[in-house]
Amino acid sequence: MRALRAVVLTLLVSWALPALALVAVPQLTGRVVDRTGTLSSGDVAQITQALADLERRKGSQIAVLIVPTTDGEAIEPFSLRVAEAWKIGRKKVDDGALLVVAKNDRRLRIEVGYGLEGVLTDVATKRIIDEMITPKFRSGDFAGGISDGVNRMIGLVNGEKLPEPEPPHWDRPAWFGNIDAFNPFLLFVVYVVSGMLRSALGRLLGSAASGVFVAALAWFLWGSIGAALAAGVFVFLIVVFIDIMPSGRSSSGGGWSGGSSSSGGWSSGSSSSSSGGFSGGGGSFGGGGASGSW
Repeated sequence: MRALRAVVLTLLVSWALPALALVAVPQLTGRVVDRTGTLSSGDVAQITQALADLERRKGSQIAVLIVPTTDGEAIEPFSLRVAEAWKIGRKKVDDGALLVVAKNDRRLRIEVGYGLEGVLTDVATKRIIDEMITPKFRSGDFAGGISDGVNRMIGLVNGEKLPEPEPPHWDRPAWFGNIDAFNPFLLFVVYVVSGMLRSALGRLLGSAASGVFVAALAWFLWGSIGAALAAGVFVFLIVVFIDIMPSGRSSSGGGWSGGSSSSGGWSSGSSSSSSGGFSGGGGSFGGGGASGSW
C-alpha cells in the first residue's frame, strides 16, 4: 500500500510541477503590452491607434504582447494561454488575433481566433512572420517589424466580411472611470440640482427630473446603462419621499451617500481604466496561426 501511495504521489507531483512552473499570463493593460521596454511610447501609441481604428471599423480586436521569455514553455501553448485569458475579439464572432513576441527566446507567434481563420490562415500568418516581421527583427528593428506585421494583419481583416460592430458608445476620457460615486463634490452637485428641480417643478415632477439628471450623469461618467437606471430610480425615490424622512430635508446628505449601493454597477466603468479602456470582448481561440523565429 505504501508503495502504491508513493507511486501515485510521484505521478501527481510530476504532473503538477510543470503547471506551477508556467509563466504567468501578463495583465491586459492595453492593445500593446510590452513587458520588455522594447517599444518607445511613440511606437506604442502609433500601433495602438491603428488597432483601435480597426476595432471601430470592423469590430475585430488585435493585440500585441512582448515578453522577455516564456521560460522554457513553447511559444504555441503560451500564446494560446494568453489568448484564452485575454479573450481578444467579439464573443460568438471570435474575430480576435494576438501577436506574441518572446524577445530573449527569439520566438514569436500569431494566434488567430476562430472567426478570422478564413483570412488569417496558417499560410498567411506564416508569410507575415517570415516576410515582414522577422527580417526587421534580425536587423534590430523590432518596432518596424511589429508595425509592418500588424498593418498587414489589419489589411487582411479589412477585406473580410464580418458582422457590423455595435454603434460606438461615447468614448469618455479614461479619468472619468476613476471618479468615485462617494465623491463629496459629486454628491453635493446632485443634492443642489435635485433641490432646485424639486423647488421649480414640484414634488413629483421635480423628483422625476432629478432621477433623469442623475441617470444621465451616471451614464456620462461610467458608461453603464443598467447602473444609470438604478441610480436614477434610487434618486427619484429619495427625492419624492424626502419629506417623510425622520430628520427632514437636512438628512438628505446621509440619504444620498446611501446611493453607494448602486456603485457596484458603476464600478464596471472604473475597472476598464486599469486596462487603458481596452478589454477583450469574449472571443475564442482554437490554436490557429503560425510561429517563427529569427
